[in-house]
Amino acid sequence: MHNAHLLGLLIAALAVTALARRLNWSAPLLLVAVGMVVSFLPGVPPFELHPELVLTVVLPPLLYSAALDSSYLSLKAAVRPIVGLGVVLVVVTAFAVGYVVHLLMPGLPFAAALALGAVVAPPDAVTAAAIGRQLGLPRGLMTVLSGESLVNDAAALTVYKVAVAAVVGAGGSFARGVGVFGLATVVGIALGLVLGWAAHAVRMRLGDTSLESVFGLTVPFAAYLIAEELHGSGVLAVVAAGLVLGHLSPRASFATRLQAQTVWNTVNLLLETVVFALIGLQLRTVLDGLNASGVALNTVVGKALLVLLAVIVIRVVAVFVLGMLPRVPLIPQRRDRPSWRALLVISWTGMRGVVTLAAAAAIPLTTDSGAPFPGRETIALVAFVVTVGTLLVQGLTLPWLIRRLDVRDPGERGRDAEAEANAREAATAAAMARFDELVAPAAVQLPPEVAAKLSERLRAMERMRAKVAARRLEQTDDEDADGRAGAFTRLRRELLSTQREALVAERDAGRLDDEVMRRVLRELDLEEAALTSSWRSRL
Repeated sequence: MHNAHLLGLLIAALAVTALARRLNWSAPLLLVAVGMVVSFLPGVPPFELHPELVLTVVLPPLLYSAALDSSYLSLKAAVRPIVGLGVVLVVVTAFAVGYVVHLLMPGLPFAAALALGAVVAPPDAVTAAAIGRQLGLPRGLMTVLSGESLVNDAAALTVYKVAVAAVVGAGGSFARGVGVFGLATVVGIALGLVLGWAAHAVRMRLGDTSLESVFGLTVPFAAYLIAEELHGSGVLAVVAAGLVLGHLSPRASFATRLQAQTVWNTVNLLLETVVFALIGLQLRTVLDGLNASGVALNTVVGKALLVLLAVIVIRVVAVFVLGMLPRVPLIPQRRDRPSWRALLVISWTGMRGVVTLAAAAAIPLTTDSGAPFPGRETIALVAFVVTVGTLLVQGLTLPWLIRRLDVRDPGERGRDAEAEANAREAATAAAMARFDELVAPAAVQLPPEVAAKLSERLRAMERMRAKVAARRLEQTDDEDADGRAGAFTRLRRELLSTQREALVAERDAGRLDDEVMRRVLRELDLEEAALTSSWRSRL
C-alpha cells in the first residue's frame, strides 16, 4: 500500500464519516457499505489487511481508550456476566461454530474448522456501545457490553492459536489451550497492573502536559508488546493498564485530564474511521483470493451465510441461558432475573469487527510439512461474510430494536441527578471546611480587609460555582490587584483540589458512579483551566 493510497483512504474515510454525522447515520456501517462498493471501482488498488498492523497498532489504543473511560468499580461488580459473555460465550461460540463448519464442509479438518470458529467468536462492541450510548441504554447494560469487549479478544485469540497450532503441526490440545489461556491471563493482567501504576507514577512526576500526553500514547503499545514477549495476553495487559490509569486519573492535573480526553477522542476517531473503511475494502481482496484458489464462489457463499446464521443464533440462545442462571445476573446491581427485552438487546449486540478479519488474514499459508493450510481462502470469505453480515444485519436493526423494546431505565437519570447533587454537596462542604482554614490573614499574608473581601467572593463562588468560575475580581485603584489575583488563584485551586478529593471519596465509597464523577470532575477541570487562563492573561 503506497503512502498516496493510504492518504487517499484516510481523506475519503473522514469525508464519509463527516457525511454520516451530518445525516445522523451510523458512520461505521456507512463506511463498510461504501468500502465494499469502492473496492470494485476501476483504479482502486487492493487494500490488504495486515494482521500485525491491526493487532499491534490498531487494537491496543482502541482497547486502552475504552478501558480509560470504563469504571473499575462497575466492572468489578459485573465480573460474572462479563466473564460469562467475554470468556465462556466466546469459547462456546468457537467450538459450536467449528462443529457447524465441520458439518457443512466435511473435507475441512476439525482443527481448521475450530480456527474459523475462534476467528468469528469475539464480537466488536464499538458499534454497539456507540448506539447504546446514543439511545440511552441503562448503565448496567453498557457496563456489561463494554466489559465483554475488553476481554473477549483474549479468549478468542487463545483458542485460535491452539487450533492453528494443531493444523500446522506445532501441537495443540484442549489441556494445552487451558494452560496457555491461564498463563496468558495471569501474566497479562499482572503486567498491565504493574505498568499502569508505574505509568501513573511517571505521569505525576513529569510536570509537563504535552510530555504526559505523548507518554500516555506509548502505554498501550508498551503493555501489548511486553506482554506478548512474556507469553502473556497483550489484550489483557492493555486493558488492565487502562483501568488502573483511568481509576487514578483524578489524581493527575486538570490539564492532563482535559488534554488526554481530546487526544484519545481524536485517536479513536482516526482509527475507527480507517478500520471500518478497510473492512469494506476487503471484499475485493477476499474474492480475488478465493478465485486464485480455484474454489467456486457459489459453493461457499451459501455455507458462509449458514455460518452467519449460526453465529447469530448461538449468541441469542447463550445469552438467554446465561440470563436465566441465578448466579450470573447479566445486569449488575440487580438480583432479579433480567427481562427478556434486556436479554434480547444484549444478544443482538454481537457485531463482529476488524479483529475477526485480522485473525483470518493471519492464518499461515502452509503447515510445517509444506502443505497448504486447509481451507484458508474459505475461512477468509466466511470471516468476511460474518463480519459484514453482523454489522449490517444487527447494526442496522439494533437502534430500532432498542427503541421498540424500550429497555431504558427511566429512573437512572433521576438517581444520577440525586447522586450528583449529593456529591456536589459533599464537595462543597469539604471545600468550605478547607476554606475556613485558608482565609485567615496569617495564612494568606494579606491585610484583614483584603482577606475579608476574598472570603466574601470565594463563598459566593462556591454557591454559584458553575456560573462564576472564571469571573474576574473587580479592580479598584486603592487595592493591590496583583496580590489579590494571586491569593484568589491559590485559594481557589486549593478548594478545587479539595472538591476533587471529596468526589473521589464518594466514588470509592460506592455512592457515586464513575461516569457521574467524571462529569462533575470535568466541570472542575474546566473551571480551573478558565481560571488559570484568565489570571495568566492579566498577570
